[in-house]
Parts: sequence; structure tokens; C-alpha cells
Amino acid sequence: MAEPEQVPRTGRNESAEERLDRNWMELIQELRVLQTGVQILGGFLLTLPFQSRFETLDDWQLNLYLFNVMVAALTTALILIPVSVHRRLFRRGMKAVLVANGDAITKWALGGVALLIVGSAALVYDVTAGRNAGLMAGGAIVLVLLLLVVGMPLWLQRRATRRIPIKDE
Repeated sequence: MAEPEQVPRTGRNESAEERLDRNWMELIQELRVLQTGVQILGGFLLTLPFQSRFETLDDWQLNLYLFNVMVAALTTALILIPVSVHRRLFRRGMKAVLVANGDAITKWALGGVALLIVGSAALVYDVTAGRNAGLMAGGAIVLVLLLLVVGMPLWLQRRATRRIPIKDE
């Protein structure tokens, strides 16, 4: 798992413990957002076998469906890990380890959510508009997610580090 990183002073008037508490609360809020998305997509997937058209799925569609169910289940498990670890490590003075590893686990969960979004959209497009449409939709969503989930944070980070402070005149 990830080692706790040394965080430089940010100008906030908070102790190391207060910063860890704030970081933990922010992480938990992010996990709540992820959990909602996974629950909605997972719930959608779990209703499909009870639809009359489910029996008409070909082997590719059925395998894609089962893959999506597995990704939803594993992503749900990832989202639960920081909470479970917190319960085990509660009041043992290990908040820095908890925050650092919770951050790493959350990044994996984000990847799971992205994979679930791609797989679910590809399945819906494949069933409703055909295999080519499913593959194109999945590919297009992969590109958009790479731009938004990976590219945008990198771009914002580069932009922030290039910013030259304005001198008082």
C-alpha cells in the first residue's frame, strides 16, 4: 500500500492531526459520491436478467454483462475497504497510514467506476444499436474518461505550477 506522504504547509493554520482529519473527511465524501454511482449502475445491471430481452443476448453481450456485474461488485468492495480499515485501526494512531492508503484505494475505485461506465454504455449500445455502435460508444467513452479523469487533473496541476505570482507594484 502507499506510504503516507509528507505534506508541505499550505497556509492553513492546522496541526498535522487536523490536516489528517480533514483529508480523511474529504476522502470519505469522495467515496460517498463513488458509492452512489456504483450503486446506480450495479442496480441497473442486476435488473437486466429479469427483463424479457435478456434471453436474446448473444455470447458477447452476455459476457460483457457478466464482466460488468463483476466490475460493479469489485468496485463496491474497493469502496468499502477504507471504511473497514478505519474500523480496524480506529484509535490506534494510524491516521496517516489510513489516509495514504485510502487515497490509493480510492484511485483504484475510480478506475473501477470508469471501467463500469464504459462497459455498461457499450452493452446498452450493443443491444440497442448493434455491435459496431457498442464498440464505438465504448471507445469514445474511454477517450472522454481518459481526458477528464486523467488528463484534466494533470493539466490543472501543470497549469497551477506554471502560474507566476503577481508582484505588488
